Amino acid sequence: MDLKILSIVWGVKNLDAAIIFWCEALNYELKREPDVDFAILVPKNGQGLQLSLKLTVSDKPKRHHIDLIAENQKTEVERLIKLGATKIENWQYEEDADYVVLLDPDGNPFCIVQA
Repeated sequence: MDLKILSIVWGVKNLDAAIIFWCEALNYELKREPDVDFAILVPKNGQGLQLSLKLTVSDKPKRHHIDLIAENQKTEVERLIKLGATKIENWQYEEDADYVVLLDPDGNPFCIVQA
């Protein structure tokens, strides 16, 4: 099998805000000038998956999320909240949960997992 992930495509309602948030959150940069409805983000250091942002008008439930792993989960959660993420306070975590669920500025859920 020769199939590999090229990119995760993330549906957003505000492309400019999503570019700023995810570039800061992940230390990514634009691969090229964004289109009116699509942007490609890549790691500044060249290692890692590409994240594509696709403008959407859909209000349908979000069925995607990204799991991000951190050496210091608490510090990363605090940093991401300062960048515009919000914590879901009423999330029903398992007793031994090693993750925290956040929402990006567009309301898309993602998790910060403790390494």
